[in-house]
Amino acid sequence: MTDNATWERFTPAQRLARFAVYLGAVSLFVVSLKTVEIIPEFLYDAPTQLHDLFSRMWPVDFAAYNSEGIHKALVETLNIASLGTILAIFMAIPVGLMAAKNITKIPALNWFGTLILVSSRTVNSLVWAILFVAIFGPGALAGTIAIAFRSIGFCGKLMAEALEEVNEGPIEALKAAGAPWPSILIKGYWPQVAPAFWGISLFRWDINVRESSVIGLVGAGGIGVALDTSLNLFRWQQVSLILLCIFTVVIVAEVFVTKIRQKII
Repeated sequence: MTDNATWERFTPAQRLARFAVYLGAVSLFVVSLKTVEIIPEFLYDAPTQLHDLFSRMWPVDFAAYNSEGIHKALVETLNIASLGTILAIFMAIPVGLMAAKNITKIPALNWFGTLILVSSRTVNSLVWAILFVAIFGPGALAGTIAIAFRSIGFCGKLMAEALEEVNEGPIEALKAAGAPWPSILIKGYWPQVAPAFWGISLFRWDINVRESSVIGLVGAGGIGVALDTSLNLFRWQQVSLILLCIFTVVIVAEVFVTKIRQKII
């Protein structure tokens, strides 16, 4: 008697589910095309407009780096990213401790800590910047606080996850020896999460360098203010210089953070 059974990768239910997903994706794509209202004439004219824009941005106006305050704005951007990251870490540590279920045993506090982390990540940096510009006025202060509030969710969530994944052996030994809670935190938890802490801090600073370059477009200080001014005044050669500065700083920050994290982790 021969076996006529054939092997199939997916069951009929799985094939139906995959087909439903594909159909839904295509349907969403078609609906999106109708919603965005793409104008074909603009697409046809895009290469000409792009060539015209790049021709106005060349040659790069390197003389404006000092004369127009671009250097000062670039340094301010790095200061916003650095101070915002430091402020975020100080605020994220208690929230991360609150959200870690193996440290905080009260579900209501876990939920509240998670709510803070989710709220921070949900609101975009530009939205935070607009909010704090309205409160504190245009400038680096609004940008620093916006970067800090945006970073709390990122740093706090990763710290909470690192705390929940620690080896409980040293913790139990300290508790059995009658060590007080601060000693348990410093001697038991910190040595295990220190590499993750420094890696998270450096990674977030790298992200904040990018974001602090953009929030100036809404008046939150940094090189984004210079970029917005140059765009409004149609100084395209200065725009190309500012974009080149942002690109260079982002690449240097990426290389720097990568090297430091390789040494730490």
